[in-house]
Amino acid sequence: MNKRGGKVLVLALFIGMFAFFAYSLVSHSKHTDVGDKAYNFVLPNLDGSTTKLSDFNGQMVVINVFATWCQPCKDEAPELQAFAKDYGDKYKLIMLDKGETKDNIKPFVKKYGSPKATYVLDYNAKITKIYNTTGQPETFVIDKKGIIREHFNGPITENQLVEMVQKHDK
Repeated sequence: MNKRGGKVLVLALFIGMFAFFAYSLVSHSKHTDVGDKAYNFVLPNLDGSTTKLSDFNGQMVVINVFATWCQPCKDEAPELQAFAKDYGDKYKLIMLDKGETKDNIKPFVKKYGSPKATYVLDYNAKITKIYNTTGQPETFVIDKKGIIREHFNGPITENQLVEMVQKHDK
């Protein structure tokens, strides 16, 4: 390799590293995880109005991220129905649909839904990215102070969920 080729290679590596670090800084600007204050989203819900996480300030909140095409989401749906039925007056359940339209989720809600749950639509998956989700289903438990206390990947049972929320309901 000649001197000129070496300089071009070093310059290309430098530019590549700079671009990578610049992208990393920009893309990691808004993320939350266990122990962080939950991001206060505003999302459309099924009746056409919006729901804000801050609507539930001072309450224990469970956020379940799901998609209608997701088989594990369908498998856990009866567990979430049972949780909402048995504990929905005490603990708020927000069902956050990832990347679908209202028309797509209506049949899912009709089959698996609960009147005690709030269904919101994250059309472009912006909020699920902020919450560091890697798939679905994923469940978050947020305490009365708005702090994320649990982040559970995969299908969850009613008993697991009750144990999680009661552990942080102080």
